[in-house]
Amino acid sequence: MWEYSDKVREHFFNPRNSGPLKDANGIGDVGSIQCGDALRLMLKVDEQSEIIEDAHFQTFGCGSAIASSSALTEIIKGMTLTQALEVSNQNIADYLDGLPPEKMHCSVMGREALQAAIANYRGEEWSDDHEEGALICKCFAVDAVKIADVVNANQLNTVEEVTFYTKAGGGCTACHEGIEEILAGIKAERAGPGEVSPPPLAAALTAAPLAPANASTVLVHAPTVAVSTPTAAVSAPPARRTLVQKIRKIEEVLESVRPMLQRDHGDVELADVQGKTIYVTLKGACSGCMMEVATLGGIQQKMIEALGELVKVLPVSHMPVEA
Repeated sequence: MWEYSDKVREHFFNPRNSGPLKDANGIGDVGSIQCGDALRLMLKVDEQSEIIEDAHFQTFGCGSAIASSSALTEIIKGMTLTQALEVSNQNIADYLDGLPPEKMHCSVMGREALQAAIANYRGEEWSDDHEEGALICKCFAVDAVKIADVVNANQLNTVEEVTFYTKAGGGCTACHEGIEEILAGIKAERAGPGEVSPPPLAAALTAAPLAPANASTVLVHAPTVAVSTPTAAVSAPPARRTLVQKIRKIEEVLESVRPMLQRDHGDVELADVQGKTIYVTLKGACSGCMMEVATLGGIQQKMIEALGELVKVLPVSHMPVEA
């Protein structure tokens, strides 16, 4: 289970400014219920001073999405629109005393909703419908422009981090190669001509000891990169597992997520393991649920971390039928 700060819990159980906002003159809608997260941010802006007098939200998503949206409304009330546009997704996470890396996409969604609401107030076009960039992740409808923007804004280095911040790559993993190409291009730009960009792990380990005590971004993310990035390990890689050992580890992961699913009257069971593809059976309320892709994506991320290799987690219905 993910660890949440007391402030995240507080904003989840007692969200501020939730519900419709009367006389809102700036409304931003982002995400989609089909993809698992959706957020509507409503602003009441004074037309003379362009100060945000009030802000409300409505969201469909997890506890982190509710907490991030609640925090955002508290942050921006009293700001001018220009000041509000400077609010980053990291500001939202910091306000909540941090978010689990796997839930940073909730703060990114809040930032996008704010941009959309301000654009709506100003009568400008704002779109996340992939007109600017090619669609990279079809599972969660994330395009190249959004990935590049989030990578640059948060200094991301790995596919895993991109998944945490955008959900891209958290489904079928078919887009991992496209994400890696975007990362490689951005790393080359960061390095500059005649320089060599340091590998993500080395950069994280080098930066961590020098970070000041309030540098929450480094303190939160450096350990994640060092521990869980499958392409680079701190120490020598473990000996290759036998199939039986691999299945045991997979069962351990499923056992760890089972209580969470059972609370929602669902369950999951291992069906088969074929190479790097793990087939599972979703049961009860999880079977046929509109959140199936998100559920499988979360399980897959835990499998990658536990096994130390890139694997796919698919429903048993996708398993090839033997001739």
